[in-house]
Parts: sequence; C-alpha cells; structure tokens
Amino acid sequence: MGVVALAVVVVSLPLAVLGAGIGVFAGVVTWLLHLAGWGKPTGPRPAGEWSWRARDLAARRGHPDCLGCRMAGRRISAAMAAASPGTATRPAPAAAAP
Repeated sequence: MGVVALAVVVVSLPLAVLGAGIGVFAGVVTWLLHLAGWGKPTGPRPAGEWSWRARDLAARRGHPDCLGCRMAGRRISAAMAAASPGTATRPAPAAAAP
C-alpha cells in the first residue's frame, strides 16, 4: 500500500502543474480574445450584435468596470461609455404601476 501511495503522490505533482498551466493558458487566450473584440460586455446589446459572429466594436476603447480592459490599460469612465455610441447600456427601470 505504501508504494501505491508514493506513486500517486509522485505522479500527482506533474499532473497538478500541467493542469495549472492549462488553466493559465486558457485565461490568457480568453483575455486576448476579449481585447480583440470577441468577448462581449455584460448587459443588453443592440440586435445587430446578438450573433456570436459579431465583434464588439467598443472593445478597443475598453469596457466600463472591466478588469481585463483595466489590465490592458484601456480605461473608460462610465460617463464616457454612456456618451459613446456602440456600447451596451442598460435600459431604465420601468415605473411601478399604482
């Protein structure tokens, strides 16, 4: 039993390192795709941007409150996002009926 346990420990470390490497690689690829415009911002989007083939044209300027865009140096304030066309905005809440 001791030899089997030792074998599991010895093999598990390289597999854990490989799994961590795959996770880091996937994160970097996802971030790069987001910066290239293939990652969509949260919230409602215009009907022309509903297709998964449509790129996010606002990605070059950056998304408001987006960690990935901040890490890339693409900072945009919420006021600038509301003023610029082509960015997704949330609709105003409906008034409650009396």
